[in-house]
Amino acid sequence: MGLLVCTGAMIQCSFGVAPSSLMVLPQNRVLATMPAANIMDNKPFVNILPFGMCTSMANPAVASATAAALGVLTPMPCTPVTPAPWAPGSPKVLIGNMPALNNSSKLMCAYGGVIQITNAGQSKTMVP
Repeated sequence: MGLLVCTGAMIQCSFGVAPSSLMVLPQNRVLATMPAANIMDNKPFVNILPFGMCTSMANPAVASATAAALGVLTPMPCTPVTPAPWAPGSPKVLIGNMPALNNSSKLMCAYGGVIQITNAGQSKTMVP
């Protein structure tokens, strides 16, 4: 069983240089000490905040800055692009008619990064 993820959870991108926190809006009206997340809490700049600087060459800003620096990798500010929901989520627990988000779920960035949950934001509520 995994931990239910709620607002304030710490998340990290494989191409980001700093961790970020997950922001969950209280629209689902489910609390686990804080508003609980579901797999659709994947909106950039609403739920997913930037991870400092990005080092992915798939990011056009990084690619152009690296080309301008004659091939030396030049990190640029992170701009998360997350078109798909978190996967897999909790198959048996629904929050707002969507699967609950547990701490083993992952989110893919369009620039190739894998966003994972490093701290669920709470440590008492478990979900399968």
